[in-house]
This record gives sequence, structure tokens and C-alpha cells, in this order.
Amino acid sequence: MPALSRLAAFAAIGSVLAPVSSQAMDNDLLAWSSAPTAIKLCGDGDNLIKTADCKKAGYDKMVAQVDKAFGEALAGAPANVKPLLKRDQAWFNEMILQAASSLPDRGGDEARQGFAETLRVRAAVVGEIAANFGRSGLTGAWTNAFGRIAVTPADGGGYRVAADLDSDYGSDLHRSCKFTAVVKPAAANWIAGPVLADPDKSAGTTAKTQPPKPPSLKIRRQGETLRIVGIEGSDDWDGLTDCDSMWQITGSYFATGGDTPSAKANSSFVTPTFDCTRPETATDEEICADPDLADNDRRLNRAWTALQARLDEATRHALIDDQRNWVKSQARQFPEFLHPAWEKLSSDVHATANARDRVDSLQRERIALLEGFDDKRSGIAGDWLAYNAAIRITVDGSGTVKATGWKWDQGDWKAGCDYDMTGRIAGGVFRSGEQRRNPDTLERDHAMLVVNRLDDVFATRRYSRKDGTENDTADEAKCKRRLDVSSTARLFPVRSSPDVDILKFSIR
Repeated sequence: MPALSRLAAFAAIGSVLAPVSSQAMDNDLLAWSSAPTAIKLCGDGDNLIKTADCKKAGYDKMVAQVDKAFGEALAGAPANVKPLLKRDQAWFNEMILQAASSLPDRGGDEARQGFAETLRVRAAVVGEIAANFGRSGLTGAWTNAFGRIAVTPADGGGYRVAADLDSDYGSDLHRSCKFTAVVKPAAANWIAGPVLADPDKSAGTTAKTQPPKPPSLKIRRQGETLRIVGIEGSDDWDGLTDCDSMWQITGSYFATGGDTPSAKANSSFVTPTFDCTRPETATDEEICADPDLADNDRRLNRAWTALQARLDEATRHALIDDQRNWVKSQARQFPEFLHPAWEKLSSDVHATANARDRVDSLQRERIALLEGFDDKRSGIAGDWLAYNAAIRITVDGSGTVKATGWKWDQGDWKAGCDYDMTGRIAGGVFRSGEQRRNPDTLERDHAMLVVNRLDDVFATRRYSRKDGTENDTADEAKCKRRLDVSSTARLFPVRSSPDVDILKFSIR
């Protein structure tokens, strides 16, 4: 269910949460389909092309043609596809406005002609979308804001997918990628296969016995759209000549060309636990766009419901609070990684492949916790997980303890805290090997584990001076990047799973 509705649902379950209104959310988290789709390109405001210049170049008429064609396409789109089409148009608008803002710096007839051609192509493409709703099968032309895909039959019941991606954000932010893949029927109604290396391009070398693994694609109908997911290969695979990156291959594509004879594809729309005609957040839109993400959402909902009856009251209330925070994290996941500001070279580019994978991994990790909740665990050894922390604890026969993991703030690597603890179990209690006023602590509380309980108090003292500077007399910080961040966390027992990577310290 959508983020806002899920918060309300958890409130009803636990009687400890209050529903959140959409006004309380940051604008960048809201669904793109809730925003106007008309292109605001000409005017006298900042980052707009002056009205007189727009008319002189004819941009105003081109924009009007795009808006008119989009209105016709939207009118003919099925209800559950309308939000995805509006999102696609919103992304095109972001790209064209970014390109417009750089025109004065780029200058020259070539830049202006390229800009005008982008608008003309978009008007034509949206017109083709309007004419192609209801097309069956997989073969034919499919298009979105970032490029075109041509799907044709291949030997052995497979398909050849030719991708031609092209997105111009102005300045030096021009991303293009051409490649071909051959895909065949795979699991869960997907059709998958590898990207083909260019014949005259080395696919890379490696000292390992196995050759580098190429990237791959999987494709599947999701209602009136073709869903394409790009899957990374080996870092040392280098088989493409005409491709800056495949960051934008993942996406929802709309039919724009005539179908060639092919077997009829399953064009059902995999629906998550909420209404995809009215997604509330950007992450909700991505879940609706992708059959895997939609199925993850349903599976997560079932696991949550099944787990409640097994928990004691204290653990259940703590897990409801943790789930509320996880829902907030999920709402942030897709928009934060679509424009990954932590990656300064690509903060203006829609990194659709990266963003989709982040949502998928966050969902699967949460499912692993709810389905693999080890409520019968005794002691502190094992894997532990929360919405913002993960830790692995081992205890040997002599009672020696080693714990490794981390705590994070969503999307902020500077707020991360590394857990690297050693100590012993004495009298059933963990005793840290540290000699400090604020030692590492690990303690059980019902089915839960509380890590560094005292650090919440110590963290508030590190900037306790009236001028906001660090208090030199405070105890040494446990989180080295941000001294005011606490390493305290309350975690839940999770059975070992490939979807829970305790030791992967990467930004979330």
C-alpha cells in the first residue's frame, strides 16, 4: 500500500502511530504524476527562455505541439498507465528545462537546432503513443523520455532488443547508449538475456578463469507498457563502443510502432497492495511500474500480517515503530537514487537503473527480516537488522564476542556509524574490551538487541556548548564522520539471507 496509507494502517495495528498527511512530505518524494505535465519553458523567470526569444526560435509553438499531443495520449491511456505516462512526461520536462538553462552558455546554431529537434521528436513520439494503446505482443517499437527500443523475433523463440538511448540535459550532460541484447523466456514471465558485445570491441580481460560477465536485460509486459530492467555485469566487461552508460535503460516503455507478427504476450498488470491509479509517492509509482517490485510489495504485506501473532507485546510495538520508519525510508529510496546527489557527476541525470535496484534491495531486505524473524533466538549471536542498522555477532566457545556492522541515515553517508566491537560474555552479559566512559554495549530486550544504549546520551553532549561548537570534555565519538550522531540502535533477529548483506557498507 502507498506510504501514507501504510502509516495509517500501522497506526491501526499498533495504536502507537499517527497517520501522516501528504502535506508533511517533502515535494521531491511525491509522485510525479501529481504534478502538472505542461512544459513551462518560455517566460521571464529564472531558468526560462525569454518570451521574445522563444517566439523568435519557434519554441513556443513546439511546446504547444508537445502539450497537445500529450493531452491526447493521456486521454487514451488506461487508468493504471496514466500515472506512468505522466511521470515519463515529467522526466522529459526536467531534462528539457535543464537543457534550456544551459543554452546561453552553449550558444551556437548547432545547440539551438539540437534543442528544437528534441522538442519536435517528443511531439511526434507522444502522438505515436496515443495511436498505439491496445497493442498486443512484445515486438515492435517502444519509447520513453530517454530513448527507443525495437523488439524483433529471434531464433529459438527469443527476441532481439535493440536499444537507442539519448538524453540531453545540456552542457556536457549528454548521455547516449546503443546496444543489442538477445532475450529468451525466463522465470516469473520475464524474458531475459545478455547484452551482445560489439564484434570489433574487446569485452575486457580478467585474470580469473571465467570471462567477464556482460550486462543483461529482462523484459516483460506490465499492462500497456513494456517494462525493461537492466542488470549489471562484471566491472571489467567492456564490450560496447557507442554507449556512455546503461543507467537509463531501466524503465517503462510505451508502444510507438507497428507490431510485427509474434506470439501474444501476457499483458496483465501486476498490482501491488495499493491502487496504482493514484500513487502517492515517487517510490509508489516505481513499484506500480515494475512487476517484481509490485510482487515484493504484496509479499511484504503478507509477511507483516503473518508475523504479528508470534510476537510478544514489547517486541511487536517496537517492530511497528521500526516499520513506520522503514516506510519513510522506502518513500525516500527511489527519488534519492534517481538523481543521486552523492554522485556529483550525475546528480542531474535520471539514473533509473540504480534507483530501481535500490527499491528492490530495500524491499527484499525487509521481506527477509519479516519472513526470517528468528523470535526463538537466545543470546546475542547471529544477524540483527533494523530499518537503519545491521550487525553480525559471533561468540566462540570461550565466550569471546566479535560484532561487525553499521548504522546509517537514509542517503547520508556522513551520518554512518561503523560497528566493530570485541569483548566477552561474563555472567551472561557482554563486557566490552574498551576502557572508556561510554563503552560498546550489547544487550537483549525481549526478542530484540539494543546496541550502545548509552550513546544516545553521550551524543547530545558532544555539541553542548552554547555556541554550538564541540565539547572537548565529552567522551570520544563512536561515529567518526558526524560527532553528533548516536550509534544507539534497536535491532531484530533475522536468519541469514542473501538479501541481508550485513557487511556491505554502502550508502543507503
